[in-house]
Amino acid sequence: MADSVLYEVSDGLATITINRPEAMNAMNIEAKVALRDSARAAAADPSVRAVLLTASGRAFCVGQDLKEHIGLLAADRESGTGNTMNTVREHYNPIVRTLTEMPKPVVAGVNGVAAGAGLGFALAADYRVVADTAKFTTSFAGVALTADSGVSWTLPRLIGQSRAADLLLFPRSFSAQEAYELGIANKVVPADDLAEEAAAVARALAEGPTVAYAALKASLAYGAGHTLSETLDKEDELQTRAGASEDHTIAVQAFIAKEKPKYLGR
Repeated sequence: MADSVLYEVSDGLATITINRPEAMNAMNIEAKVALRDSARAAAADPSVRAVLLTASGRAFCVGQDLKEHIGLLAADRESGTGNTMNTVREHYNPIVRTLTEMPKPVVAGVNGVAAGAGLGFALAADYRVVADTAKFTTSFAGVALTADSGVSWTLPRLIGQSRAADLLLFPRSFSAQEAYELGIANKVVPADDLAEEAAAVARALAEGPTVAYAALKASLAYGAGHTLSETLDKEDELQTRAGASEDHTIAVQAFIAKEKPKYLGR
């Protein structure tokens, strides 16, 4: 993987670190490709049971690298093409799709400002641990663009359609505390503790019942767009799969023995 995104796997946990601190982790083409490929690697690796997405420096990700972007737009005008905006299809969509659809939990450790696509990456995670100094910014309309990186899907599901419309139509920054009150942040911690706290949450998930977590992700995503009757049928299907896992047997045996279960992730 490129140095703009660091990738490490240890004890079932894949840690993906956006690593352009000098640019507040703005996404140039190299970083977008590396993040996409890192997410795909984590999703495909059977040894990975959870993912931690975080960043170096004082920002989580401020979205598109506008310095690179303006040059690409100028090249588009000269060539008469519109290739620059293909980045949504080629980079942002695969990143968010992989994070949301992989059958293992994803934790975002939001260490600083998350804006635009950076907001989208954070929202694509299943759980967000946020530094108390972090800020979120719905910056799309501020640069005359619409939402991408899944924000038009994830944001209203977390905070409701009306609040999402307000934040997107009138872009602004909001604090970690407001993010918690809105339902975006699952946990707000002191900035100095962010790395340790986010890793602890991710490690706990990596040691948990992976098949059950995958079923929970699938169930929540399915239920968001289907009727109760359809969701009940999906729950039946997913529960049958989880009930057949080794981890379910381990959990029941541990419960009877009054011991802590040691899950295998299968």
